[in-house]
Amino acid sequence: MAEVIASTLIEAIFQKLANEALKQVGRVQGIRSELKSLEKTLYRIRALLVDASDKEIKQVLVQNWLNDLKHLAYDIDDILDDLATDAMNPEFAKNSGASTSKVRRLISSCYTNFSLCTRTHHRLDNINLRLQDLENEKTTIGLTAKNGGLEIKNDRSKDRNRKSQTCLVDASRIVGRQDDKNVYIHKLLGEPCNENFSIVPIVGLGGVGKTTLAKILYDDKQVNDQFKHKAWVCVSDEWDSFNISNIIFQCVTGETKEFKDLSLLQVALRDQLRDKLFLLVLDDVWSESSDDWESLVAPFKACAPGSKIIMTTRKEKLLRELGCGKLDHLQSLSHDNAVSLFAQHALGANNFDSHTRLKAHGEGIVRKCNGLPLALIALGRLLRGKEEEVEWKELVESEIWSLKEEGKIIPALRLSYHELPANLKQLFAYCSLLPKDYAFKKEDLVLLWMAEGFLHQEDPSKSTQERLGYKCFDELLSRSFFQQSPNDGSLFVMHDLMNDLATSVAGEFFFRLEKKMEKGDRIKALEKLRHMSFICEQYEAYKKFEVFERAKGLRTFLSLGVKERWGNCLSNKCSELTKLPKSFFKLKKLRHLDIRDTPQLNDMPSGISELKSLQTLSKIIIGGENDFSITELKDFKNLQGNISIKGLDKVKNATEAREANLLQKSLTELEVEWTDDGSREDTTEKEVLDALKPSSHGLKKLGIVNYLGLGFPKWVGDPSFHRLACVSLRACKKCTSLPPFGQLPSLKELSIQDMDDVKVVGSKFFGTGLAFPSLQILKFKGMPGWDVWSTNSRSGVGDSVFPCLKELCMEDCPKLVEVSLEAPLPSLRGLKISSCGTGVLRSLVHAAPSVTKLEIERISGLTNEVWRGVILDLKAVEELYVRSCGEIRYLWESKEAEASSKVLVNLRKLRVWECKNLVSLGEKDEEYNYGSNLLTSLRSLDVWGSENFKHLSCPNNIERLFINRCDSITCVSFFSKGGGQKLKSVSIVGCKKLMIKEEMGEGGEKNRFLINSKSMPMLESVWIDDHPNVASIIDFGGNFLHLTRLIFHFCPMDVPTAELWPPNLRDLSIGNLKKPIPEWGPQKFPASLVDLTLFGEKEEATNWSQLSHDLHLPSSLTRLCIMDFWKLETVSEGLQHLTSLQHLEIGGCPNLKDLPETLSPSLLSLRISRCPILKERCSRGGSCWRQISYIPCIDYLF
Repeated sequence: MAEVIASTLIEAIFQKLANEALKQVGRVQGIRSELKSLEKTLYRIRALLVDASDKEIKQVLVQNWLNDLKHLAYDIDDILDDLATDAMNPEFAKNSGASTSKVRRLISSCYTNFSLCTRTHHRLDNINLRLQDLENEKTTIGLTAKNGGLEIKNDRSKDRNRKSQTCLVDASRIVGRQDDKNVYIHKLLGEPCNENFSIVPIVGLGGVGKTTLAKILYDDKQVNDQFKHKAWVCVSDEWDSFNISNIIFQCVTGETKEFKDLSLLQVALRDQLRDKLFLLVLDDVWSESSDDWESLVAPFKACAPGSKIIMTTRKEKLLRELGCGKLDHLQSLSHDNAVSLFAQHALGANNFDSHTRLKAHGEGIVRKCNGLPLALIALGRLLRGKEEEVEWKELVESEIWSLKEEGKIIPALRLSYHELPANLKQLFAYCSLLPKDYAFKKEDLVLLWMAEGFLHQEDPSKSTQERLGYKCFDELLSRSFFQQSPNDGSLFVMHDLMNDLATSVAGEFFFRLEKKMEKGDRIKALEKLRHMSFICEQYEAYKKFEVFERAKGLRTFLSLGVKERWGNCLSNKCSELTKLPKSFFKLKKLRHLDIRDTPQLNDMPSGISELKSLQTLSKIIIGGENDFSITELKDFKNLQGNISIKGLDKVKNATEAREANLLQKSLTELEVEWTDDGSREDTTEKEVLDALKPSSHGLKKLGIVNYLGLGFPKWVGDPSFHRLACVSLRACKKCTSLPPFGQLPSLKELSIQDMDDVKVVGSKFFGTGLAFPSLQILKFKGMPGWDVWSTNSRSGVGDSVFPCLKELCMEDCPKLVEVSLEAPLPSLRGLKISSCGTGVLRSLVHAAPSVTKLEIERISGLTNEVWRGVILDLKAVEELYVRSCGEIRYLWESKEAEASSKVLVNLRKLRVWECKNLVSLGEKDEEYNYGSNLLTSLRSLDVWGSENFKHLSCPNNIERLFINRCDSITCVSFFSKGGGQKLKSVSIVGCKKLMIKEEMGEGGEKNRFLINSKSMPMLESVWIDDHPNVASIIDFGGNFLHLTRLIFHFCPMDVPTAELWPPNLRDLSIGNLKKPIPEWGPQKFPASLVDLTLFGEKEEATNWSQLSHDLHLPSSLTRLCIMDFWKLETVSEGLQHLTSLQHLEIGGCPNLKDLPETLSPSLLSLRISRCPILKERCSRGGSCWRQISYIPCIDYLF
């Protein structure tokens, strides 16, 4: 395997030695003879590589010889790169056609540093000696020269029409798993279960097909009919409960939210899963810790009984600890099924009936694969298109089968690698830098290959390196070295076993720095290390990289992007970038320049039009200081991918725009934008936009911004754009009509915003026939003139419009009276209506009986009477948000409450904000036990900023309660006695009359809301802010076993005594209480506390030691925030014992002058805000900089 990198490096060296400029530099430095000697020796060694390739499989001495050769080849390549850099001297390049004597004089002037020349001599002499020693070893290890060098296998020409095959499950191509499928379908659907969830384990060897079987089950129609809510998570060998929970949350809600900690995330997830049948697949589980499991599954205990968790794993220990009993391992395929699967991938047939001469060899290969589908598929695809019997025989008789399995490497997979063409071997070995289960884009990996110089073309004039890279990628994909990601068809992953194979063949020259290294893991032979990767965490500590100072030959230092809480992602945001270097024009060979997400960049670099090789130029700014013209785009003949063109108002006419020649460029995304000045000619703009028509073949995303034409060119909305999936029109304020987007066959997302002059959306928008067949998301916003939306009276109308629409958003359409739809919206689940009339609300709610999430805001004319007609249509709604609807007094009146089976029967989450006339949720909420059968599914309730709200009656099963700035509220109660037993989170902010005896009136205490451990035993979080009598709301007696988060601000209360702190408290935010901190008395916070925020507006202390003396901050703290201590001057003492501290934040301390002399070495972030003196001293060069310079992340705010 090792000969591949050696041979490819040697070939690259020969190419560099043939470079004329490098030869000139060699003559001037007096190293021409050394380079000649080097070349001759390399030719002789190259002749040994064929023999080495055959013998390295079993002979350790040959393996070591090849490793030494690779190391030496890297060193040679480094020297030649240094010389090539010298040859790129600008003066040398300018005079490259000059006479020899002139060039010699020119180069000589560049080498006044004779010690540098001497060092090059010594390096080459040393390399030549080492190279000769390697050649002399050939006799000792038994290598003989064979003419022709290493054979470069390439069977692509024999199979030109073979397409890359997807790894997404096609059930019709799965062989031998029907019986297994039936068994597991019964386990999922047929076995009775009284528990909220049960585990369905799929256990088996790596490569046996566990994940494939799980995919079959996940996509089965019966399973989908049973489980409407599903999630798939690839767990892999690093268990992360936060990451797993977050991915599940995204799958269930379709939303991406940021959560501060696992507790808050799991509360939100539990709310989403409450009383729902749920199917979860945990794929590739390696953990054997029941603690890991318990940290994940709490939210699933709220699911409806019968929910299932499919777990695929190679390990049994965890399953046995969880009581799974007898575990049936997924078996390898039977011989007949294995033959069928192998034949399917090797021959495109189900057997060997049509290829009898290959049958014996094929069955021999199948037997050696031991029925493992991954191995059968890999070798089958390797032989696809090979009809010669000798090729099959060589594979059967390969010595690789006789090798012992190295770790987890299956011989069949090692053989599939061994039979790759040499160039593909190098590309695959490079993939060892990718972590397991890392999802990557095809384009990104190809660019990395290019950057390493791995893509060598025989004839560069016939194709580009990118196209060659894509072909190589597709070849590896077709051979199962890559797979498509199960969660995103645009991303790819490597199977764990393939990742192990890549790591094995890459050897000691590649290293992947894992987040958690196993005990005993060492980075060996650092002097040989050439390629290294790591996952960059949000806070990256420098120390873990110190060991790499010894890796002097490192040429790849690859950060694979910030690992966010929700997974891996690559980001190129440079929000503060204002200009690019003036010398950009020197990058003559630059091919990819991605400057998306650079809002401050308003000018193209001077001379960029000289970069003829550019293929990616994501942002193009017309005009600017350098006066970039759109006509210059004609010179970028290979431009492709994603393009955003800004400043189109600088384009004088259509002729200029046509010169850009976008029609001939392979664009997948196009955004065109004019400056928002409103003073341009609409005729010219339409002609310019027409001239910018892209090719319809590959365009997937289109955006048009600030276009001021009266109408759109015909190509906008033309159904010939058959791949167009996402369209956005924004601020096209003079357009009077919309293009016929309804006829775009693949359109999934459409956003139309700030189009002032559109009055009618009708037949032209929809077109004829089935309209919007694929649309899932539709958004209208800022349409002040729109007054008619109708799908009626269309000629040639199909069955319906919007058959797949899942999400509809209508904002700021004040004149629109109603929506006239000829057919309902059966797929609509999310509906948002803001600043529209009641007619829009009534008509859409009536047309969408399956809506589960409804958001309404500022609906004019929404009185109690109108709302009563709407609420009866909300039978499927699970989440209801009502904001700034000032005419509603109650959400339901007595009639609805009496017929409670008709009102919001599935509602789980209710949020009511800024409804100024709202008095209570129900008309008779103040009557105890009234409506006890109402809202039985409700789990989360928010009431915010409703100034006349007086009484809140909560369903007994409520789990989250948030009341904020309701100035008139005096009482909170439950529907009936015993309510609150399931309450997890309570927040009461700025409700100064709440539970105050004098405000509640006569009889107000009969069902008083009191936070205590007896009535609310499951409580996890409490937040009370700005309340005059906390004792009337919370009783600290008892034992809050589950309480982990407490917040008390601006409350004249006494601090709980040491024994009353909740024993499992993790997060405490406290301050501005009845007494200053020095008068709290000695505190003994629980050892579980890790996050502490202290507020000190009322504190008089100037020295932190005055505060910390009695606080006794626990050494378990990982995060400390010191906020608004206005008189504090020093924190030099009192923090040194916090050895676990990772995050320190200090804000609002204007007189603070210093930090402790020694801070925790584990500190990862320091944030300083509103501390002008401290900020100056902690800035680079300041008096405190030495103390903090080691901290990876330092933020200065304000």
